[in-house]
Amino acid sequence: MTDQPNKRPAFEPAQRLLRPTGYDPEMKRPASTVTGFVLVLLRVVAGIIVLSAAAAGWGDATIDIALDDIDLVDPETTVLWIVLITGAVVLLIDAVLAIFIFRGHNWARVLIMFVAVISISTTFIAWAAHEQAVTLEGTFLSIGLDVLLLLALSSRSAAAYARRNERR
Repeated sequence: MTDQPNKRPAFEPAQRLLRPTGYDPEMKRPASTVTGFVLVLLRVVAGIIVLSAAAAGWGDATIDIALDDIDLVDPETTVLWIVLITGAVVLLIDAVLAIFIFRGHNWARVLIMFVAVISISTTFIAWAAHEQAVTLEGTFLSIGLDVLLLLALSSRSAAAYARRNERR
């Protein structure tokens, strides 16, 4: 017997990685699932801060939308409300998905990971194609949360917990 701790190897064969997780309905919620839940909630909080900042600075922003043909009382205020309501709905959906992740629903875990990949990809495309600045205040926070979210929810323990009720 050696004094070395029992560690997983740095490289694992594909057969081992693709092996289905076990059926264990009594499995305890792993830390990776709780971390994913907290990170989704942090994304919701960050979204609320972004929407609040957008609403506070809306009068200073210029809107380049041709609204001459639309009969609205105040086009700028209408566009602001559309942005705020759309953002609030998206944040509400994110919060509901966080609850489903916490309860162990696999479809919610996969959907949130897909959204995180899309978010990271669009940020990269905006940077590569349009040389959009990556700033500490906005983009780094979003990318950081999305990367951590992907790491937490793609872990073996989070996948096993989300699939704990599936029979093979």
